[in-house]
Amino acid sequence: MNNQVKDKTASDTPSPGQDYAAVIGSRVRAIRARRGIPRKQLSAESGISERYLAQIETGKANISIELLQRLAQAMVVPIHGLLPDPAQQALPATLRDLLQRLSPTQLEEAQRLLAEHFAPRRACQSGIALIGIRCSGKTTLGERLAAQYDLPFIRLSQVIERQGGMRVGEILEMGGQRTYRRLEREALEQVIHEHPQSVLEAGGGLVTEPETFQHLLDHFYTVWLKAEPAELMRRLMAVGDMRPLEGNNYDMALEDVTRILTERDEEYRQADLILDTTGRSVDDCFQELADASRFLLDGRVKATST
Repeated sequence: MNNQVKDKTASDTPSPGQDYAAVIGSRVRAIRARRGIPRKQLSAESGISERYLAQIETGKANISIELLQRLAQAMVVPIHGLLPDPAQQALPATLRDLLQRLSPTQLEEAQRLLAEHFAPRRACQSGIALIGIRCSGKTTLGERLAAQYDLPFIRLSQVIERQGGMRVGEILEMGGQRTYRRLEREALEQVIHEHPQSVLEAGGGLVTEPETFQHLLDHFYTVWLKAEPAELMRRLMAVGDMRPLEGNNYDMALEDVTRILTERDEEYRQADLILDTTGRSVDDCFQELADASRFLLDGRVKATST
C-alpha cells in the first residue's frame, strides 16, 4: 500500500522536462497574446495543428527544436525568446519587498517618478502618438486633437495598406506577421520623415516590436489610452466589431482581451502618459489629452476668434 502511494506521488511531481515545457508553453502563449495572433492564424503560418499548439501552450507537448524554430519564425521572434533564461536576474530583495507593499496606485506613482528622474530624455519628439487596443479611443480623441491643433491625423494602418497595396487582413494572410511588421516599421519611418509634427494612431500590436516601438517613443510624445477589459468589450460590441467573438462566447472573448492587455502591460506603460478612459466621457478624456499635449504643441492652436 505504501509503495502504491509512493509511486503515485512520484508520478505527480513534475520532472525538469515538464517544467521546461511549461515555461516554453507560457512564453508561446504570452507572445501570441501580446501580438494578438489567433491560434488559427499561428497554426496556418507555422504549419502546426491547432490541437498541438494547445498542447504546447499548456506545457503538455514534448516539442522539438524544428517546431520551436517554426513557431519562432511565425511569431517573428528569435528562438531563444521562447526558451527559459537561467541567467535572468531578479530584482534586489529589498527593492522587490518594497514594491510588493505598494498599492496599485502607489506603483503607478513610483513608475512615474522613476521615469521622470531616470528615463532618457527624448529630444526628437515633435508629434503625438496614441497607442492602445481597438476601441480604446485612439481615432475619436486623435482626430479631435489634430483638429484643435491644425495638425494632420494619420492612422498608421492606412499607411501600411498603401505601402502593401492591400488591406491589413490580406497582408497578414499572404505575408504573415514578418511582412506586416516590416511594413509597419517602414510606414512609421515614412510618417516621421513626411509628417514629424502630427497626431498618429498606432496599431495596438506595434508595442510588441521593441525597435519599432522605441522609434515611436523617440519621435512622438506617446499616450496609452487605457480602459478596463469589460468596457473595451462593450465599446467593441456597440460599434458592431465582433472580431473578438469569432469562434468564442462572450466570456472567452473577454478573457482574450484581458490576456492581451496583461501581456502588453509592461510595454504600454513605457508611454509618456497613461490616460485611463474607463467610465469617463469623451470630453473629459480629451481635455486631459489636450492639456498634456500643450507643452509640445503650444502655438499650433487655431485661432478661435470669430
